[in-house]
Amino acid sequence: SISTALTAPEGAAPGDLGHEPLENLKASHGEQVAQLNELAAAVATDLTSLERRTIVALITGDVHNRDITGQLIEEKTDDLTNFTWQMQLRYYWDLDEDDCIVHQVNARVHYGYEYQGATTRLVITPLTDRCWMTLIGGLHLKLGGAPAGPAGTGKTETTKDLGRGLAIWVIVQNC
Repeated sequence: SISTALTAPEGAAPGDLGHEPLENLKASHGEQVAQLNELAAAVATDLTSLERRTIVALITGDVHNRDITGQLIEEKTDDLTNFTWQMQLRYYWDLDEDDCIVHQVNARVHYGYEYQGATTRLVITPLTDRCWMTLIGGLHLKLGGAPAGPAGTGKTETTKDLGRGLAIWVIVQNC
């Protein structure tokens, strides 16, 4: 995982022998590409509709993850405080709370565990990331969010996809 790749072994400082974040990221990137190739090969086989939707959703998320890992490599990221890493939805198991907590930038939101079914996922762009940061910041503050803008620009789909990522029920009301 990226967190593991960027975390120094206990007692080690960045630059110490055995802690090579860029090499670890490159190895992780290679594993991601291999997984994507396996999933792409699987899509070409005879699948049920449910299996195909599931694999396509996995590919969509994995492509974004691969791109982020590539960006971290380009930026020569060597620790977990890099903003490119901080701005991603990150899932951690909190032992004290015995619950999954979703982190993004400074926001922390409890994972919702709401079953969403085998749905398609939205392609994640830099604009999607920025919109999610704003919405999850509002959720963190218990305020929610209401994206505004011209019709047909993806506000509803972006909000619903964030809900899928957080496993929370999203209700869309047209006013």
